[in-house]
Order: sequence, then structure tokens, then C-alpha cells
Amino acid sequence: MKAMWNDVIIAESDKTEVVEGNHYFPAESIKKEYFHKTETTTMCGWKGMANYYSVTVDGKTNMDCAWYYQNPSDEAQKIKGMVAFSSGVQVI
Repeated sequence: MKAMWNDVIIAESDKTEVVEGNHYFPAESIKKEYFHKTETTTMCGWKGMANYYSVTVDGKTNMDCAWYYQNPSDEAQKIKGMVAFSSGVQVI
């Protein structure tokens, strides 16, 4: 699987986990030079608190387009530290 934004591959892995239709990529598969943590958090009733990254490619920033669960619930341990995408990031 590949995650692309602004015509650039920002993550790539053959070991994603699919939860609720989202592919979660292993943390080591993201291209860290494009990612920066934000202060945004959200709460999922069964997974726990999500933290967010924004992605900057070629001077354009996609705010809070990637999220991860640093300390997920027991039911969501398989996605601990893995990264999923939304907001125009194409996962193919």
C-alpha cells in the first residue's frame, strides 16, 4: 500500500492493518521528513485518544491529515503507533 499526497509517496508498506476502512501504516513506513506533530487530538469510543500529524510536501501543508493512537485501548492494540490518513491523502 502507498499513501500519496501532492503527487509524492508519504508512506509505503505491505504490512498495513485495516480498521473501519482505513489502512494503518507502520510508523517506520512513513517518510518522516514530511510529517510534523500537531496539538490536535480526538477521542474514539473504542480506540481511545488519537494524535495528529500534518504533512508538508513542496511547500504545501495538509493540516491534521494523518492520525495515530499512541496508547490505544486494549481492543485496538494492533494499531498502536500506526498511522492512518484522510483529508485528500490517496491510499492505493
